[in-house]
Amino acid sequence: MIMNIENYIIESIEVKKRMLEDRHLIEIIEMVSAKAAGILVNQGRILLCGNGGSAADAQHIAAELSGRFAFDREPLDAEALHVNTSYLTAVANDYSYDVVYSRLVKAKGRQGDMLIVISTSGNSLNLVHAINAAKEIGMVTVGMTGAGGGKIKNLVDFLINIPSDKTPRIQEAHIMAGHIFCQLVEEIIFKPAKD
Repeated sequence: MIMNIENYIIESIEVKKRMLEDRHLIEIIEMVSAKAAGILVNQGRILLCGNGGSAADAQHIAAELSGRFAFDREPLDAEALHVNTSYLTAVANDYSYDVVYSRLVKAKGRQGDMLIVISTSGNSLNLVHAINAAKEIGMVTVGMTGAGGGKIKNLVDFLINIPSDKTPRIQEAHIMAGHIFCQLVEEIIFKPAKD
């Protein structure tokens, strides 16, 4: 059992090492962070969604932005789209689970806002529909996935695809990337570089 634990930790470290060596991935995280900061400064909002553990990650990232992350500062407009269980269960029941996010994107999204979808496989149909709805509105779209990117790979404006095909390792790396994103957004908006 100890060997299994050690192997899981080594796997997690190896995924993060591959991320560290992937200059393109690092540049995408930087670009998405800068884009999000610009959106928020201009009174836009960040909407996030996912399923299961990815929904938890979406809620975690939204909370870090709307609450605080590394230091005390003004709140930022970020929301995870699954937190209203009455809405979620009504729409899933009356329409289909496939449209629970796209309907909220249509209701809450505005041109120039950002939608971040989180999925280890990149194949969730409700996220595909959410991206399509966001693109119709003129929102910036970001996907956080595993290595392949799945169906959303070619739909989003920015893809943060973690170099792994193992769900737990992808999720661990998603939250690390999410924390980096939150910290960069916070620093860009509230601690501008000194000349």
